Amino acid sequence: MKALHIAATGMKAQELNVEVISNNVANMRTTGFKKQRADFQDLLYQNLRRMGTETSEAGTIVPTGIQIGSGVKLASTARIMSQGSLEQTSKELDVAIRGEGFFQIDLPDGTTAYSRDGSFERDANGQLVTVDGYTINPGITIPENTQDITISNTGVVQGVDQGGNTVQLGQLQLARFVNKAGLEAIGDNLFLETDASGAAENGNPGDQGFGSVQQYFLEMANVDAVTEIADLISAQRAYEMNSQIIQAADEMYSTTTNLR
Repeated sequence: MKALHIAATGMKAQELNVEVISNNVANMRTTGFKKQRADFQDLLYQNLRRMGTETSEAGTIVPTGIQIGSGVKLASTARIMSQGSLEQTSKELDVAIRGEGFFQIDLPDGTTAYSRDGSFERDANGQLVTVDGYTINPGITIPENTQDITISNTGVVQGVDQGGNTVQLGQLQLARFVNKAGLEAIGDNLFLETDASGAAENGNPGDQGFGSVQQYFLEMANVDAVTEIADLISAQRAYEMNSQIIQAADEMYSTTTNLR
């Protein structure tokens, strides 16, 4: 009886589904987080009677056949790259992206990572860095005693020096990808380029195909609590139904064993 194995694959699939949902819920307040969705595929089929085979010399054929499936498997955990809501803050170095694009981050090993998290800080040298101290690319340095820092929607960073003059400090740039869902998440709100995502295309905020940036805002996670709860309930019920199938199969085995 294959029902035990088939139902077991169903339980395992829903267990993984709950893990994906739990990670989404855990990151509801993570800046720039993009939720995931578990996608499933059916497993191979056993053909007991193949459809389309001839059943007589007159050319009659089997219209549907007999196929027995062997369960389900996890196919992918697709990342949903939709826009998250923007939340206003009081920090002048908080920047949100509205539309397409990622900030470029230089990692210590020389790798370029990408992020939607625009909660920037200044390090001891005045460089614009992430909360982990990684510099953004291209680098922007804000001299000491610079006041009234402004970041335009097109990414131009300006400030007022000690003499009261407005000076341009740098230009924020964004990167976009043909398949942004193909980026590899490595934690710390960072993604890496992959063969699936395609090569990064760089540009300034507001350029054609790129989003704009918004100072004093941060992009929140695109996780909807109600949707996640509904998905969690569906996963729980599917898990329960598969467990009941295992119990039913076990009872059938028990009945067969007790036959005399």
